[in-house]
Amino acid sequence: MIFALAGNQNCGKTTLFNQLTGSNQHVGNFPGVTVDQKVGQIKSAPDCSVVDLPGIYSLRPYTNEEIVTRDFLLNEKPDGIINIVDATNIERNLYLTLQLMEMRIPMVLALNMMDEVRNNGGTINVEKMSEELGIPVIPISAAKNEGIEELVRTAVKTAKEKQTGKVFDFCKQGPVHRCIHSVCHQIEDHAEKAGLAVRFSCSKLIEDDTKIVEMLNLSQNELELVEHSIIEMEAEAGMDRNAALAGMRYDFIERVCENTVIKCQESKEHIRSVKIDSVLTHKYLAIPIFVAVMFLVFFLTFNVFGAVLSDLLTMVIDDVTALVDGALTAYGLNPVVHSLVIDGVFAGVGSVLSFLPIIVVLFFFLSILEDTGYMARIAFVMDKLLRKMGLSGRSIVPLLVGFGCTVPAVMATRTLSSERDRKMTILLTPFMSCSAKIPIYGVFAAAFFPGRAALVMIGLYVAGMVMAVIVALIFDKTAFRGKPVPFVMELPNYRFPSMKTVVLLMWDKAKDFLQRAFTIIFLATVIIWFLQSFDTRLNLVDNSAESILASIGHLLAPVFAPLGFSDWRVPTALITGFTAKEAVISTMGVLMGTSTTELGPALHTLFTPISAVSFLVFTLLYTPCVAAIAAIKREFDSGLLALGVVVMQCVVAWLAAFGVYTVLGLIL
Repeated sequence: MIFALAGNQNCGKTTLFNQLTGSNQHVGNFPGVTVDQKVGQIKSAPDCSVVDLPGIYSLRPYTNEEIVTRDFLLNEKPDGIINIVDATNIERNLYLTLQLMEMRIPMVLALNMMDEVRNNGGTINVEKMSEELGIPVIPISAAKNEGIEELVRTAVKTAKEKQTGKVFDFCKQGPVHRCIHSVCHQIEDHAEKAGLAVRFSCSKLIEDDTKIVEMLNLSQNELELVEHSIIEMEAEAGMDRNAALAGMRYDFIERVCENTVIKCQESKEHIRSVKIDSVLTHKYLAIPIFVAVMFLVFFLTFNVFGAVLSDLLTMVIDDVTALVDGALTAYGLNPVVHSLVIDGVFAGVGSVLSFLPIIVVLFFFLSILEDTGYMARIAFVMDKLLRKMGLSGRSIVPLLVGFGCTVPAVMATRTLSSERDRKMTILLTPFMSCSAKIPIYGVFAAAFFPGRAALVMIGLYVAGMVMAVIVALIFDKTAFRGKPVPFVMELPNYRFPSMKTVVLLMWDKAKDFLQRAFTIIFLATVIIWFLQSFDTRLNLVDNSAESILASIGHLLAPVFAPLGFSDWRVPTALITGFTAKEAVISTMGVLMGTSTTELGPALHTLFTPISAVSFLVFTLLYTPCVAAIAAIKREFDSGLLALGVVVMQCVVAWLAAFGVYTVLGLIL
């Protein structure tokens, strides 16, 4: 049997899933941690599986999570539903419960966090609530593993006996009651043919759920009759259809809670959270504090812990490379294969692998911010600003991660509520200057703007953000017209971060990076090595200026001439930047016959100060590395769209660099 685990965001769903299955999914103190379906076998019932669905507040198909949950329940037809409810906030949580009950799928209600209810002086008459709702109600504490076995036994028994609940009519006499029952009679036979519960179909029809309307296959006359009933209800009730349905449900919930619930006193955790929020979400202090926190996170990541660990790993990789190089030389391996292994695989993959510590350290700090509950506050504080760009506050998290690395930033968009917001944010994350571009900025700033290097780098970071705002405003009026989804987010109480959760998230991101990005980079570095080592007749070359890569560079040189850099070595270096942005500088060093540390003076033969600025702007904005493109392809589930991102980034980069070169040329 298959059970669907459904509930509101941040109600302990993933924690319960881990207790049921023994899995170690990421448990966060940020709404929307579960962004797709996770399946696991129930430990105490080996013949049963449970699917952890995204957290939602209702079955209205507004957000990606709601669509995923609704479609699973409709299409997969699980044997039962385990509806987990936050017992400390029961009125709001029961709203989804009533909608699930309308689907007439065997269901058991899991009252989670009952230990907190008791500790804060509240009680719930479980038997009375079960009687009022007509479904089994089991008190549990998922975090403390209390009541889990009873929950499993009850869920299995309910599903086997196909107990669909005794209560499904929540309305009292009045306009809403008349409308619902009238529509139910009109669509009854259509709902049965479509395999849908009549009451659920009726509610979805009133809410104008287009998918359910299509499934019911009503004639035009029948649709007009339904619409007439709804308009009549709205006129009599004095409110729109959605408000009328919501009012009907909440009236029923209030009656149930009045008979079964003695509310808790305000918890110490909530009192403490309100006091902290008076500072962290203050009208004027919130954004400065947020900027300071993020500056500290990035400083510790890129200048302290991450940098040190990255340097250590680089030393290890260099030692292993030297060891393998010596061994292959002693063995007398074919020089071409030797070059492939050392100059291709070890050089290319090793340079990217050295950034793994930075990604792990960055997510260590971000997971602490998430687990404490601060990330939810960041989204709340930034919502007003981002909404002007056509995004919601949730988009701030992946955009911030983008300053570290585009790959995890793209993955972080899975927490966004709607497909529109998610795709739009994915397209904007590459404009956030990732840490891999720092070597390029550093070398060029030191070579052409000594004494002003910090100012140049800050300017580039700001320029990336400004370009992201411009592109977002254009998208908002063209490809992604419409408004961001209504921003509904529960601000969870602050809590101390769980080390287990932090370590699990770090491991998850490291594994994700290695599995999904590493293979692409490996392939790309081999291709770059091949192009750099052979000429068009496939002869091995001693001078890379005679290679296929150089030929491609000569072909592309005219494209970059209007930007101020037409030497073939520059576009050639930019091509290698597709594998990893650090490769731009190392390739220039190889092509110019100098070490990376001595590259600065040599650059003056290729660039003027103005063309150097143009080059920096281009490298800031042009397409991210292949690992990021692979991540974008996976999230879009389309190679064509990923290619479109590459083209868009390159076009934007070229236009911006051309504009900068032209304007500076006229001024100076």
